[in-house]
Amino acid sequence: MATSSRTIRRQHRHRRVRSKVVGTAARPRLAVFRSAKHITAQIIDDSVGKTLVSVTDAQLPGTVKGTKEQTHKVAVAGAVGKLIAEQAKAKKITTVVYDAAGYRYHGRVKALADGARAGGLAF
Repeated sequence: MATSSRTIRRQHRHRRVRSKVVGTAARPRLAVFRSAKHITAQIIDDSVGKTLVSVTDAQLPGTVKGTKEQTHKVAVAGAVGKLIAEQAKAKKITTVVYDAAGYRYHGRVKALADGARAGGLAF
């Protein structure tokens, strides 16, 4: 029961933030989804409702996810952030609006944001 109420509280926070954070063509939204095992990031243009770039930890090269020091979930999230920044730069996206989707800006969510900044995205 506590898990469902925790999820519901996160969804309420997410809706509250989404009423204020909107991605445009000039500055799309970098949305994060975190599950118990995986982390996913998408760059979305809300004006047309289209996902421009999407990256999940399953897309990481085997050397990043397979090495002993990189199997920690926080390190994997940082690698996902760098990968989405590379793919965004390839599509000429340099600035984004960060949407943590109701998650605390801590741990994997923060590591993904730091990796994206290190990869060259500005937000």
